[in-house]
Amino acid sequence: MENRRILAINPGSTSTKIAVYQGDKSVFLKNIKHSNEELAQFNSISEQFEFRKDIILKELIDAEILIDFIEAVVGRGGLVKPIESGVYLVDENLKADLRVGVLGEHASNLGGLIADNIAQSLPNAKAYIADPVVVDEMIDVARVSGHPEFERISIFHALNQKAVGRAFASTLDKHYEDLNIIVAHLGGGISVGAHSKGRVIDVNNALDGEGPFSPERSGTLPAGALAKLCFSGKVTLDDLKKMIKGEGGLVAHMGTNDAYEIELKAKAGDEKAKLIQDAMAYQVGKSIGACAASLKGKVDGIILTGGIAHNTDLVNYVKEMVSFIAPIIVYPGEDEMKALAMNGYMVLKGEIEPKRYV
Repeated sequence: MENRRILAINPGSTSTKIAVYQGDKSVFLKNIKHSNEELAQFNSISEQFEFRKDIILKELIDAEILIDFIEAVVGRGGLVKPIESGVYLVDENLKADLRVGVLGEHASNLGGLIADNIAQSLPNAKAYIADPVVVDEMIDVARVSGHPEFERISIFHALNQKAVGRAFASTLDKHYEDLNIIVAHLGGGISVGAHSKGRVIDVNNALDGEGPFSPERSGTLPAGALAKLCFSGKVTLDDLKKMIKGEGGLVAHMGTNDAYEIELKAKAGDEKAKLIQDAMAYQVGKSIGACAASLKGKVDGIILTGGIAHNTDLVNYVKEMVSFIAPIIVYPGEDEMKALAMNGYMVLKGEIEPKRYV
């Protein structure tokens, strides 16, 4: 079992990350960068399929990876329909929605498609996706907003949140499904989820709607002021979308999406940088408190993860706010490639059963 190989594929907007694991050990990792000139020849992300697949195969051949021994090819899940957490076999239904992009076009939609194509060329491999951002396990009461025209939506860093949840559970010699935990993923987007016995019963829409502001996203904004701006004639719909995602958060306040740059400025005595960094941490703390209420105060641990979790000043600010709730564990950074591979490994070991997309 320890010799069984898994190929993980994670297409991003300007890169494709690939990894090969032998059992639970990494034997190959590559981050393939794609230049603007390379991508400019394609009119859509779907047209990049052959280009990206061919590069992946070339990298594996150049690294002398014996791909015939690969038994699971796990692609990053794309913007498919909302689904439960888990590993999904890539079948015709899933491929159809990945091609269309039912919730939007994104490079991650190629993950399952490329995984399936490669798996079909191998003697003993099957293709899967694992925990895409559209994982939806919210309880009904959490979906209701203050108006029927607006429903709260689950879009978050499911892959990393679930992975660190399992990692934390293993340190207690327990299963993730046995615990109540709160996970705050602190990255380009920030998502804070209430995990109840293996299900994320409440979480903010980290893509473009609510929660703490982040390096590029505005998070929850005052509704009245936002409505007034919409009809002020000063902005277009595209302007507003950029304010919410892409040009909000640290970009709007500080002119950069580099959280490390803001950290250094705050340390150097820049009062505005410190205020904005503290405000971001404050909003994370508030969201963690809300999740504690969702879990009725029964919380086994609070996990801080993602790239910004390297910032000890920000982490300490959050700790001061919420350490009374439960022990705080910090898993800085994120390892999506390992998370994808370990999901495939669990399938090969028979620990989990792959699901069917419907």
